[in-house]
Amino acid sequence: MKIGIVGLGLIGGSLAKAYKKAGATVFGFDQDRLITAFAKLADAIDDELGEAQYEACDLILLAIPPVPAARWMEEHAPKLPASALVIDCCGTKRNICEAGFQLANQYGFSYAGGHPMAGNQFGGFKNSRADLFEGAVFALVPPDHNDLRFMEKAKKLILPAGFSKLVITSAEEHDKIIAFTSQMAHVVSNAFIKSDTAIDMGVSVSAGSYRDFTRVAYLDAEMWTELFLENRDNLKHELDVLIAELSKYSKALENEDAPEMCRLLKEGRERKIEVEKQCS
Repeated sequence: MKIGIVGLGLIGGSLAKAYKKAGATVFGFDQDRLITAFAKLADAIDDELGEAQYEACDLILLAIPPVPAARWMEEHAPKLPASALVIDCCGTKRNICEAGFQLANQYGFSYAGGHPMAGNQFGGFKNSRADLFEGAVFALVPPDHNDLRFMEKAKKLILPAGFSKLVITSAEEHDKIIAFTSQMAHVVSNAFIKSDTAIDMGVSVSAGSYRDFTRVAYLDAEMWTELFLENRDNLKHELDVLIAELSKYSKALENEDAPEMCRLLKEGRERKIEVEKQCS
């Protein structure tokens, strides 16, 4: 198996290490040539990915943000062979999939949208690791949901990196769900830590919930800004729902309304139980 990876940050670097661990030949490229050289020195890649390697690759993964990923496909599409399967690893899917499907149809290569559902609050190749995707889910947006042969091929190429399964979705459904499950967590964590109490509390008396809740406040501001704005309709809807719910708790406190506070807390607990039952 021969894998090409564009972008050798946390996700791309971890994919490279995972595929190398699985015995694949890995070609990698990062716009920072020092990172490409270091990845080769660290034995995360066998060689640099260039046009000469496209023909040999069974799979080319674009582990870069949506706008650069679309730009890479537009620039390299005429040089990609019909045998090439290109999958992006972007955190939002609607814009990149629209561009990818159009270019694939125009130039005759295979493309699908993808999203490895794993990460770390600390980015960069230095924080990448071979086991990052162990047991994780890979969300796939195929060009045709009825093309079982295509999805079987994608599965055989993706799972060796450690993923437990593929989840087939549409770009629209992916972006709607990811606004709630991932983007909201980053926004809320990032806003929560801005309380003056976080600085003033001195000796920490926090428990695990504080550490867990603020973990993703460590984020790449430029990357997440791009993802948030690309998915602004879905993310704004979720934020508006949250703000409306929080206002109920605030009002209960202001009014010293114990029954209402208790009702709100029970309502949240019951919703959590309902969600867990659906997921089991």
